[in-house]
Amino acid sequence: AQQVKGIPVYKAALIVLTVLAFLALIALGGKDTAGQVVAMTWLLGLFIARNFYFILFELSPRAATPGKRIVKLRVAARDGGALTATAILTRNVLRELEVFLPLGFLFTRDNGVDGLISLLGLCWTAFFALFPLLNADRLRLGDLIAGTWVVMTPNRKLLKDMAADAPIARAEQFDFTPEQLEIYGVKELQTLEQVLRRRDFPLTAAVADRIRAKIKWTRTPTESDFDFLDAFYVALRRRLEQQILMGRRQVDKNDR
Repeated sequence: AQQVKGIPVYKAALIVLTVLAFLALIALGGKDTAGQVVAMTWLLGLFIARNFYFILFELSPRAATPGKRIVKLRVAARDGGALTATAILTRNVLRELEVFLPLGFLFTRDNGVDGLISLLGLCWTAFFALFPLLNADRLRLGDLIAGTWVVMTPNRKLLKDMAADAPIARAEQFDFTPEQLEIYGVKELQTLEQVLRRRDFPLTAAVADRIRAKIKWTRTPTESDFDFLDAFYVALRRRLEQQILMGRRQVDKNDR
């Protein structure tokens, strides 16, 4: 998820930091004290790069690093609520325990760490690497404890405006009175829009018959159910919008 032109962003920062530290050690010519300072600086830089990079970007409104945004991913709360700073900190700090701490054991065997510790580090790393396979949502431990997960955020295309799509000539064929339009409110308008978008002919016919009976509308021989609903939608929406401009909002048919 963190790929940018084939190289993870945070890993690119780690590579640059490592190269700079290596060049500094060469320039110092093996001086012990100075070398320890460079090594400590390098370790601190690694910690900041691999933790605060994720934390700072995931604390932003987009809740995603640049790499996640490119592949249309983001971090979200599993309960559907707001993503908290505590959750972001938890999921990222636990990455140290899951990955980097045991890996540190594996690469320090030659520095006084015996084979048993290295074996424990290997088992630890393997457990957390396989942990997503042990739960239904394929979550790493950090996400499981923090109550988060990484979700897809595809670009959503806006649906066409139903009122803009309706031909004016069709709407003018139907002359609804103010009393007929006052029967329904915003809730019924939204339901009617869903019916029109579905293009389900049996459903369209049933809804049209019900509205005709409600507003006492007499159907003409050449009148189609879809044209009737389309024209009624346009007229009802126009009336409700005019009401809102006047400071009045009719919530539903019971709000009279």
